Amino acid sequence: MDDEDCERRRMECLDEMSNLEKQFTDLKDQLYKERLSQVDAKLQEVIAGKAQEYLEPLAALQENMQIRTKVAGIYRELCLESVKNKYECEIQASRQHCESEKLLLYDTVQSELEEKIRRLEEDRHSIDITSELWNDELQSRKKRKDPFSPDKKKAMATLGPHRVKPEPPVKLEKHLHSARSEEGRLYYDGEWYGRGQTICIDKKDECPTSAIITTINHDEVWFKRPDGSKSKLYISQLQKGKYSIKHNHN
Repeated sequence: MDDEDCERRRMECLDEMSNLEKQFTDLKDQLYKERLSQVDAKLQEVIAGKAQEYLEPLAALQENMQIRTKVAGIYRELCLESVKNKYECEIQASRQHCESEKLLLYDTVQSELEEKIRRLEEDRHSIDITSELWNDELQSRKKRKDPFSPDKKKAMATLGPHRVKPEPPVKLEKHLHSARSEEGRLYYDGEWYGRGQTICIDKKDECPTSAIITTINHDEVWFKRPDGSKSKLYISQLQKGKYSIKHNHN
């Protein structure tokens, strides 16, 4: 081959390459337009809610939503029932605690009033005795001043000693049970009770209740009920028999 043939052949190859490039560009543009039209068609189907790529995941989401909604509704009902039960328990515990405190306050006030009445009775008897002795002393002085008094002549005739009216007995309240506190412990009817021990508290016309001793003071005993409420008993109430306790071994 000479140079002319080579140049001619080169030019033919260049023309063929240009044609191929042009065909490739046309095919690429055609493919792009085809792909674009397909995407636009799918987009329109999605907007219209008809595309399978949209409907299938949407159905799965709706099914999951229904299941979770049902579970959430059941859980909500259980939570409401739990809150309701807790509220009723707290109301019942508060009422029981209130009634217990009312009874304890009533017994405390009654004990204080009885103690005040006892002291007033003692003071009244003491005042009556002092008044009688004073009146007797005044009568004796008058009789000594009047030698012709009939009472004076009668006293001299009888020669009896001066008799003082006997003192009326003071009514003291008797303790039916032995109860006292010593060094943080309680002694009651022959048995010892300490902090942390479980006891059974009994009161007339009431059901016995179980409790745990928390504190023992000089004149009172604090205890905690199973519901968590705290109350106290006065040792004087144990002595008078208004309350009784015993060890709970259950």
